[in-house]
Amino acid sequence: MSLLQVEDVTVEFGGLRALDGVSMGVDAGRVTALIGPNGAGKTTLLNVVSGVLRPGRGRVRFRGRDVTGWPQHRVAGLGVARTFQNLQLFGQMTVREHLLVGRYRLTRTSFLEAVLRLPRHFREEKEGREASDALLSRLGLADVADWPASALPYGRQRLVEVGRALASEPSLLLLDEPTAGLSGAEAEEVGRLLRRLAAGGLAVLLVEHHMDLVMSYSDWVVVLDHGVVIAQGPPEQVQSDPQVIEAYLGEEAA
Repeated sequence: MSLLQVEDVTVEFGGLRALDGVSMGVDAGRVTALIGPNGAGKTTLLNVVSGVLRPGRGRVRFRGRDVTGWPQHRVAGLGVARTFQNLQLFGQMTVREHLLVGRYRLTRTSFLEAVLRLPRHFREEKEGREASDALLSRLGLADVADWPASALPYGRQRLVEVGRALASEPSLLLLDEPTAGLSGAEAEEVGRLLRRLAAGGLAVLLVEHHMDLVMSYSDWVVVLDHGVVIAQGPPEQVQSDPQVIEAYLGEEAA
């Protein structure tokens, strides 16, 4: 059974059907790419999975549990983390502080324990800092750990956002166009990171327009067009599908 299962999900906005009977799965240890033309419903599907939107029809299951319509904080509490198309970093907070914020769902210290500076507070603070520093090293950000995130080049800011999501130690990572605005070399760096994460057992659902990255680094590709799944399979199979070529890849794949 897939870690994440989307079953016959339909979403409408004012009579416009953004998703129409979408069914798909995301497995642990694999990068699943979700592609399609602008307006195909990709971000809408991420919004349904992460609890931003409730579908009009269909179910979302995580580890076999029906989480349809759960609020975002409950979905996140199960081990689902997400990044967004537009960077959402915090002003002058440092890179390390962003990762510490990302660990919020793992915090067990109560407000009173923190105020009174009791032993569990110090223990969790130490564990959080050590885990954050280890993640910074994995992401190649250790050298800028104490920099304000806003002072970094755009590509490294993107990595900070991914790092903040990973800091929550998720089982499922949802990425909405993580290479938008990046150079080819930076996009390749993200692709290699995704492969390492999947090799460690993480399930990744990736919305991406960078087709070279999708074809090189994903294990499974799902194609949406006008809210409908028109193809899914291994990258090489999807790349040669006539419907996909017509609907999305077009001359770029010809």
